[in-house]
Amino acid sequence: METFNSDPKPGRIVLPLVLIGMIATTYTFINRVATNNDLEIVTEDTTVTTTEELVTEETTTSTTTTTLPENYVAYLEEITAEKIQATELGKKVLEANQNWDDKTVTYQEAKQEFAAFIEDAEEFVVTVTDPGPPNEYANLVTSHEELKTLVNLIAADTVELLAGLESSDKGEQRAAALDSFNKNLDQFIKRVEEIVAAATSS
Repeated sequence: METFNSDPKPGRIVLPLVLIGMIATTYTFINRVATNNDLEIVTEDTTVTTTEELVTEETTTSTTTTTLPENYVAYLEEITAEKIQATELGKKVLEANQNWDDKTVTYQEAKQEFAAFIEDAEEFVVTVTDPGPPNEYANLVTSHEELKTLVNLIAADTVELLAGLESSDKGEQRAAALDSFNKNLDQFIKRVEEIVAAATSS
């Protein structure tokens, strides 16, 4: 009677034995060759170096500069000069009014000074009114109308200042005129600054 192997997969035992035999034979062969030929077996370590490249992205911001037309710039320079003129007029009026309050000038001297302010203000109205901005710039034309309104109010205030000086009251009319003059003058100066700022920041 035949005896059958109870292990259905005998290769599981045979295969490892074959592999061990091959490894032992290879090892013995290499050692003999190295010994007979005086060879030195060198184990080489291979080191793999990985270099990471850092990429820096640069963001460039470009600024666009808008060049204003020459006639536009000329108008801005014109009203800036008028703002300086308005400031000087305001200083002279305040000084003359203070001199009268302090009685450091005679009534006749104060009257002459206040009358001179009326002439200065009338000339200032002409200066501001003409030539004005170039007609092709609607925003400047509209703003210039505001300046003309304010400068005419300033001129009217100088007339009231003289009338207040000549009044028989205790100075109430002159004080009210001076207050109106200062407010209108400040608004004129502020409006000029706004026009220039709007033009240069766009």
